[in-house]
Amino acid sequence: MSGSDRHYDNRGRGQGADRGQQGNPFARLAPFIQEYIYRKKWDTLREAQVEACRVLFDTQHHLLIASGTASGKTEAAFFPALTELYHRPSESVGILYIGPLKALINDQFERISELLREGEVPVWHWHGDVSQAEKTKLMQRPCGVLQITPESLEGLLMNRPNAIPALFHDLRYIMIDEVHAFMGADRGIQVLSQLTRLERMASCTPQRIGLSATLSDYDTAARWLGAGTQQPVEVVSPQGGRKLKLSVEHFSFPDARDEREAEHLELAKQNYYNFIYDHTHQKKALVFTNSRSDAELTTLEMRRIAEKREERDVFHVHHGSISAMLREETEAALKSGPGPAVAAATVTLELGINLGELERVIQLGAPYSCSSFVQRLGRSGRRGDAASEMMFLCAEEEDEEAQLPARMPWTLLRAIAVIELYVRERWVEPLDLRRKPVGVLYHQTMSTLKSIGEAEPAELARAVLTLPAFRGIEPDEYKKLLQYLLQTDHIQQTEEGSLIIGLGGEKVVNNYRFYAVFKDDEEHVVYNGSEEIGSITTVPPPGYCFSLAGKLWKVEEVDGKHKAVYVKSSKGKVDTLWLGAGGDVHTRVMQKMRQVLEEQTLYPYLAPGAVNRLERARRLARESGLLRSPVIPAGGNSLFILPWAGSKQFRTLERLLKHNLTEPMGLRQVVPMEPYYMVVAGTADAESLLASIRDGLSGAHDPEALLDAAEAPYLGKYDEYVPPELVRRAFAVDGLDVKGLAEVLRKQSGERPVIAERNGLVTRQQKGDQDGFKN
Repeated sequence: MSGSDRHYDNRGRGQGADRGQQGNPFARLAPFIQEYIYRKKWDTLREAQVEACRVLFDTQHHLLIASGTASGKTEAAFFPALTELYHRPSESVGILYIGPLKALINDQFERISELLREGEVPVWHWHGDVSQAEKTKLMQRPCGVLQITPESLEGLLMNRPNAIPALFHDLRYIMIDEVHAFMGADRGIQVLSQLTRLERMASCTPQRIGLSATLSDYDTAARWLGAGTQQPVEVVSPQGGRKLKLSVEHFSFPDARDEREAEHLELAKQNYYNFIYDHTHQKKALVFTNSRSDAELTTLEMRRIAEKREERDVFHVHHGSISAMLREETEAALKSGPGPAVAAATVTLELGINLGELERVIQLGAPYSCSSFVQRLGRSGRRGDAASEMMFLCAEEEDEEAQLPARMPWTLLRAIAVIELYVRERWVEPLDLRRKPVGVLYHQTMSTLKSIGEAEPAELARAVLTLPAFRGIEPDEYKKLLQYLLQTDHIQQTEEGSLIIGLGGEKVVNNYRFYAVFKDDEEHVVYNGSEEIGSITTVPPPGYCFSLAGKLWKVEEVDGKHKAVYVKSSKGKVDTLWLGAGGDVHTRVMQKMRQVLEEQTLYPYLAPGAVNRLERARRLARESGLLRSPVIPAGGNSLFILPWAGSKQFRTLERLLKHNLTEPMGLRQVVPMEPYYMVVAGTADAESLLASIRDGLSGAHDPEALLDAAEAPYLGKYDEYVPPELVRRAFAVDGLDVKGLAEVLRKQSGERPVIAERNGLVTRQQKGDQDGFKN
């Protein structure tokens, strides 16, 4: 049946389509998509693609596609959506695709451009690296598919409100890629707010499509995706299966207390970097690190080894402070270059980017979460039946004279824990949605006011508090925020009583950094001649050296006014210039780490060095009584506290000790080593202190009681502009977890626990869970 013979409802769905075609999703797809499938030589549509066609062709429901990497999620979303645009072209942008990273948008842009070569559906992308000329073309003729970051969408809503109706009045679909990267974070609150604002401004009701390879809590994710709308959310989650090849090796770095031990340390580091080099330099490989500094250092060391061995330099580095041009060069080398090619990378290559047929993924250290592990694992094994392969290399200092908890191989334990939790139990961290995101409340208030121009207080309150993310904000709390903003001149009240942005607010709102709600340090752009290398947050004086993009540079000139640093190539060995903290760890991961120490399970993926190190740690734990109680004597007047609790619960315990128990228990010092242990000095004995901790938690009905009288810790970028009273309340609600900490301590004491945390994936088994493990 031709397109002209079909009869469409008000969303363009075929009412008179042939019954046979209704049951055959391939036959319902646009001809150019069918040709694309033929060219790819696909024998059949995947389950996610079939189900997506059913939902998007036959219902107006929102859709959450939760399936593994390389499972065809992107095609599942775009095939039916583009088919509608083919049969019934939109009079504005028809599909809005929101991605968390510019690199991911660039990758998907290329992918969709190939798909649309003959479909005559225009595709645009919009972010900081896109030219103004391209953006102007879209504004003049809005149509097709627009791919954008949340930050660029914020800029559109704020600065071009009058253009929003023309751009989006016929918007059919909003696709949110890597939804797990948004949910639970300030960016997720921002995105939900943007969707509601856009729908109101453009008078459109698009279907929402969420894509993710890393979800366990489907119910919460579905509620998040459909927030603020009346339509239900359908979840498509194919069971699938994946073969895994995992290995974990451990490297001990001795503490250099004298010249002899310093030589041993240098030799150990050489062995470590030679191991990385030998396992990557002839392959297309990705080396994940947990920080930009580690990515830089690893690339420098790999290049030194290549130079020493007189072999090709095939090494790249990829992170958020590298220039767009160099990042794209790295991606091209991995995707389409002849190889070998090796990139050391952070989270910027973790999310969704198709890097082609990678032969190996190496993780230096351990991810902080199962979610991150799943994403990084998914970068390999994208070739048909190929196994996903990941090698963990855990390098840790080992000092036999250190305090007892410091002698534990925490990174090795974390690596085993995340592997066991995901591979054996299919567990991934559940979503933790913030109830009082006061910093984003400020941000959306200012953005909305900037967009409107001026508003009555009641009108502004109605516009902001009806956004779905702010349902936990009370009207009197919002009133206090507006009063505070008036006092600080972030907003002003006109003689007529309307609110406008004040002089203090203009300084914040008119800065391009306002578009982002995530914390970002102010950076200086680094130039080698006219070529942009990247950016740094800490600027050394002229004559000093630093590393960036895996190379060494010497500062020639610093232009403070224009935030620019001019450099030339250099030799030598220097530190990198980023400060970074580790990620948060969930209580379930910490509890699994304790179990790994406590049991005698043999893990087939551990290499000999890791087996030996784990056995020594287990022996030490048994002999020292480390697992006997959460509080154990440390010698003298000190105690060790090992709560085996996640980062949020750990911080709750730290505040309980510092602010509530210091005086009653005679504590002189509390030194946290988050999230693993604390060292406490004072007159209390272990049993009394543990009893006091439990009593303190059972009596802490108001979490604010755990905060110091003048304490108002920030959870977000814009908390500094919010009344301290609201910041304090928000931290107590979203930053502490009294109940969770109490439950963890009860479990360790053998008491009957509170209802265990629900895990929707515990019973879900996948073919190949335990296949392909290797030593």
